[in-house]
Amino acid sequence: MLYIGHSKAGKTGSLTPLVPNFNLRILDFDNGLDVLKMHVQRLYPERLSSVEYVTLRDTYKMTPTGPECTRPTAFYEAQKLLTHWKYDDVDLGAPAEWGPDCILVIDSFTFMSTAAFNAVEPMSGKDKRAAYGNAQRGLEKILAIIQSDEFETNVIVTSHIRYVELEDGRKKGFPTSIGEALSPVIPRYFNTVALCEVGNGGKRTIQTAATASIDLASPNPFEMLPRYDIETGLAEIFKVLRPKPEKEKPNRPQVIKPTFKR
Repeated sequence: MLYIGHSKAGKTGSLTPLVPNFNLRILDFDNGLDVLKMHVQRLYPERLSSVEYVTLRDTYKMTPTGPECTRPTAFYEAQKLLTHWKYDDVDLGAPAEWGPDCILVIDSFTFMSTAAFNAVEPMSGKDKRAAYGNAQRGLEKILAIIQSDEFETNVIVTSHIRYVELEDGRKKGFPTSIGEALSPVIPRYFNTVALCEVGNGGKRTIQTAATASIDLASPNPFEMLPRYDIETGLAEIFKVLRPKPEKEKPNRPQVIKPTFKR
């Protein structure tokens, strides 16, 4: 699931209703999980241990020419964790094998993209275009991995929105990434694309039906509502996307009715 929205729209906090039924494992690039922690502590304190996260941040320093990344480690650490989630005394194995009871959350792809650029920039010399291209290829490979059939775990990727002017003059909203080339490509990797937004009066909702400026998608449009309240929305969406299997009905002996001929 690709889950987009403007900054502070409520994307991270809206993960809360998933906690009772799923183990959340979060790659935290935004350093903004405080709101989720507070919601879970208040509503589901017994499920705090089901939320596992690793905060990944590069190190910067101020120079006469502006901020400079001095320790670009976040993207490399993310790649390691996506292969094998292991650090300190924690070892949760391969994310691809976590199964249907877990949700891998990348929060957010926007800041993950910045980390990817920081990682490849030192190797790209003075050619900024090469750095953008290398970062975009690395990010697209990660998208290909987490949506592949071999990755047997639920995935939510959050992202901010950037508006791109199309050739016909219209402006469309796409996930924010590094550069312009990758943003329109990202939604192609997801069957489910939802929008977290703040409407009139400050009401926060999750929208699944496309708008005039943002294309959204659902693999089950007949069961999916066009809009959900943010307090319960993701849980209701996952009920549509991942319904619980019906209990097997007991086998009953087949009754063969006689056929009468005139």
